[in-house]
Amino acid sequence: MYPRSALTMDLVLPMHQNNREAVEDMSLMSDLHEAAIMLNLYQRYKDDKIYTNIGSILASVNPYKQILGLYDERAVDLYSRHQLGELPPHIFAIANECYRCLWKRRDSQCVLISGESGAGKTESTKLLLKFLSSMSQSCAGGGDNQTHVEAAIMESSPILEAFGNAKTVYNNNSSRFGKFIQLHFSQQGHIQGGRVVDCILLHIYNLLEKTRVTRQSPGERNYHIFYALLAGASKEERGKFQM
Repeated sequence: MYPRSALTMDLVLPMHQNNREAVEDMSLMSDLHEAAIMLNLYQRYKDDKIYTNIGSILASVNPYKQILGLYDERAVDLYSRHQLGELPPHIFAIANECYRCLWKRRDSQCVLISGESGAGKTESTKLLLKFLSSMSQSCAGGGDNQTHVEAAIMESSPILEAFGNAKTVYNNNSSRFGKFIQLHFSQQGHIQGGRVVDCILLHIYNLLEKTRVTRQSPGERNYHIFYALLAGASKEERGKFQM
């Protein structure tokens, strides 16, 4: 970055004509630099196109609103019947590619979701689970037990969030820990089970977040579970535990 006083016309380069119109895959752009990427994302964002590909990477911009039809069952069905790149960029396209690669490559698949606080990582995880659950249920012979397994995985998320999520100045439901979700599929394509592992990659980060229990910054809250306990506690329980 140049200081404002050092920015002169000879340092400004003309934009390539092909970059003036938004593209679905930014790996095809003639000039791939920060300004071109930001402009492309902004142009698509204005049209409620919050997903953009960079090759096999999916870039997502949080719209902070509901976009009608973006995640309904019709979208799940549509993306389940097409390969990656045949339809506009979407998180369901990534989920479908992972599900198909389980059988094409006969190997485990992994989706890495990264972003700053409030970017939508938790919601993206839920959408991936929604698509995979729908694909699992569409396989013949799933049965009632199959539905129970998927429901347990989907419904466990709010419970886990209560213990690990808190309101911050950036996000009302911010995850204050890393999370690894592992799903196990049968040879028939059904979800057989899963587990969630908290991954604190930096010990100092874990120590800093423990202070949230006793002290919160202005505009922030403790972990959700404490407020749930207060809401459900009786008058006697509040007195007993000095709540």
